[in-house]
Amino acid sequence: MRTRTRRTDLGTEADRATFRTLHTASLASPALREGLTATSAERSIRHLRALLGAPAVALTDSSGVLAWDGAGAHHADACADLAQPVVRHGTTRTGDRSLLGCDELACPVRHAVVAPLVVDERVVGTLQAFATRPTAGLARATDEVARWVAGQLELAELDASRTRLMEAEVRALRAQISPHFIYNSLGAIASFVRTDPDRARELLLEFADFTRYSFRRHGEFTTLAEELRSVERYLLLEQARFGERLQVTLNVAPEVLGVAVPFLCVQPLVENAVRHGLEAAEGVGHIRIVAHDRVTECLIEVEDDGVGEDPERVRRALAGDAGLDSVGLGNVDARLRTTFGDDYGLVVETAPGAGTRVLVRVPKFSPGVST
Repeated sequence: MRTRTRRTDLGTEADRATFRTLHTASLASPALREGLTATSAERSIRHLRALLGAPAVALTDSSGVLAWDGAGAHHADACADLAQPVVRHGTTRTGDRSLLGCDELACPVRHAVVAPLVVDERVVGTLQAFATRPTAGLARATDEVARWVAGQLELAELDASRTRLMEAEVRALRAQISPHFIYNSLGAIASFVRTDPDRARELLLEFADFTRYSFRRHGEFTTLAEELRSVERYLLLEQARFGERLQVTLNVAPEVLGVAVPFLCVQPLVENAVRHGLEAAEGVGHIRIVAHDRVTECLIEVEDDGVGEDPERVRRALAGDAGLDSVGLGNVDARLRTTFGDDYGLVVETAPGAGTRVLVRVPKFSPGVST
């Protein structure tokens, strides 16, 4: 009789140790990616102690202790003094019991290794490991973990810089959109005040909702549903101005309505279609907005049958040429690339007399992108 045995081999002990180390690091990383604060230090400190295998570990900024984990917490007050020479000189230092100033004979904290956290060539704090005796292994490990922590803090600063850049780009985009649209919308509403007061009131409410969305102060991302709702309000106001000359087709797959997209990434494309595609054209103009579900991606098309454009001018607009009268093409393209990578920039198909079609691809799920 043969018996089947279950395979339980998880690799060598070295493999298992590597896995444990990577797993512990992954637990500390999310907090550190928020920057060096008391909250992030408290959330990451026990995982850092597990990485070092030390009796106690502390994190400090450049002025004082942020978090302590492990035995000998009465030494936490000494962390600021231990950190100062390391912050000044940027090199790892060690300290013995005389520097720690402890009179408890049974205290396991007798030796300290203090390593700098260097972010963009600045020492922003220290990682401090404490043990009963000095070892070369603890000194090397503290240095390595401190470099890894600093790397996570650098990524946090990059994330913060990206957020500030995105906010600045959205502010610049608002400045481009608002003068044209507000002037035209108020003019259209005013034309109905005497002839059709009810419609004037409805349009004024649509205008208020549109401006409330466009000038909101929170979040660099929104859902495609919210973005398209704002586009619909914009087109209602433009139809009040153009009348039957402006025809709109909107076709959106329900599966992509919840996809996170950069704030104001579709509306500028639609405004360009109206201003540059249809205003100069004679007769009826059509704008088609379609959002397709492409399994892992969402594909958005904004197309008009207007006068078209010189491809070279479009190329310059995407490159950010401020001398061109284009509502945010370069701005939207830059924000898409910053958020999702260079594979996700705008694709513009146009030629004089042939209308314009703009394609926007966004991944349905992307790390760090949420509304």
